[in-house]
Amino acid sequence: MKIHLKPLLVSLLISLGVGGLASFVTSRSYSIYENLQKPALYPPGWLFPIVWGILYFLMGISSYIIFTSNSDSKNTALKFYALQLIVNFFWPILFFNLELFWIAFFWLLLLVILVIITIVLFNRINSVSAWLLVPYLIWILFASYLNLSIAILN
Repeated sequence: MKIHLKPLLVSLLISLGVGGLASFVTSRSYSIYENLQKPALYPPGWLFPIVWGILYFLMGISSYIIFTSNSDSKNTALKFYALQLIVNFFWPILFFNLELFWIAFFWLLLLVILVIITIVLFNRINSVSAWLLVPYLIWILFASYLNLSIAILN
């Protein structure tokens, strides 16, 4: 498989850019997380940027594989990918900046659905691209548990 550098860099820039922009927009609000009542099973705050960085990197590679494919259905798959990225971007704003924990939880459920649809569509084109999104799905399912728990406890 030949690597096309420009599309790869653009794919990574889009996914990492969305994550970086969301982090920047919410950076002053992360202290909220430290002051919340949290469930028994929760990670330390410093772990989030590491995990998200890895996940955005995997998402970029996954989208690159689809973008460079010859599939007739790649445009539909990439539209769902873009839609889930947009939903992903707004979740931390709802949760951290606006402290709308319940709305953020249901927003996160929407993200889970969109990621599942994206995985299914990507899998029809390239199974590797779909598998690269599975850690992301697992993480946002865990984030759903955290979000729900925090909404209940706070």
